[in-house]
Amino acid sequence: MKRIAVQISQRDDCRDLPLPAYMSEHAAGMDLLAAVAEEEVVPAGQWKRIATGISIALPDGFEAQVRPRSGLAMKHGIALVNAPGTIDADYRGEIGVLLINHGVGPFRVRRGDRIAQLVIAPVHRAEWIPVEALPETERSSGGFGHTGVAANRTEGEGR
Repeated sequence: MKRIAVQISQRDDCRDLPLPAYMSEHAAGMDLLAAVAEEEVVPAGQWKRIATGISIALPDGFEAQVRPRSGLAMKHGIALVNAPGTIDADYRGEIGVLLINHGVGPFRVRRGDRIAQLVIAPVHRAEWIPVEALPETERSSGGFGHTGVAANRTEGEGR
């Protein structure tokens, strides 16, 4: 697996928190921790920015994606307002996580809670090539729901 060096800075009042880390050998994302001074509450149906206490300097050609944690989604209905959030290579501010509570009750965030994942990914810059017509494909302009919902339907059924 390819590794890249990423500079990271931690707020002085957050040095008690561990840096983001991969929790298993093949994990794609590192856990981001809540750097809240006191417990924060995200009421049902609302969202809140939660600080992480870290800033990073990505190498050119990379982005960091802030993604939800599946366990928080399944157990509490917690997601990210802008999932995935993108951190560009030229951003140097503190990483914040926009948690939204789709659950039925308040969600409590405590210092050091694992609130999101951070995935480092390569970025490619597009160079537009204007054309009069695009190459045809079998799908063509079929969009939202054009292939149906059931995996066992015969071709053409349910489209």
